[in-house]
Amino acid sequence: QVQLVESGGGLVQAGGSLRLSCVASGSIFRINDMGWYRQAPGKQRELVAEITRGGTTNYADSAKGRFGVSRDNAGNTMYLQMNSLEVEDTAVYYCRAAILDSRTYTGANYWGQGTQVTVSS
Repeated sequence: QVQLVESGGGLVQAGGSLRLSCVASGSIFRINDMGWYRQAPGKQRELVAEITRGGTTNYADSAKGRFGVSRDNAGNTMYLQMNSLEVEDTAVYYCRAAILDSRTYTGANYWGQGTQVTVSS
């Protein structure tokens, strides 16, 4: 069984910062690429940022220059540092990880349960 748990969400004023964490646990042989996604009310889930096992990153245009994604491979953890937050960043933030299961050696994408980020004006 593989589990992803996000933390670090909350209420912050516009211009403030938050740092999200995503920890993977369970029958993990290897974690390949990981990503942060968000879903605002009435909107589709969208990519925010993603990072390969080697550290190559990719950002949505809305996140470039404000957000930074990083990971700790030894700790099976991914982070999202969010600065200069805007009201439009309000959403539930989800982490995703492409994980090779140590029991079956099969790969699949796993998702966390989400953490709410609310930015007030």
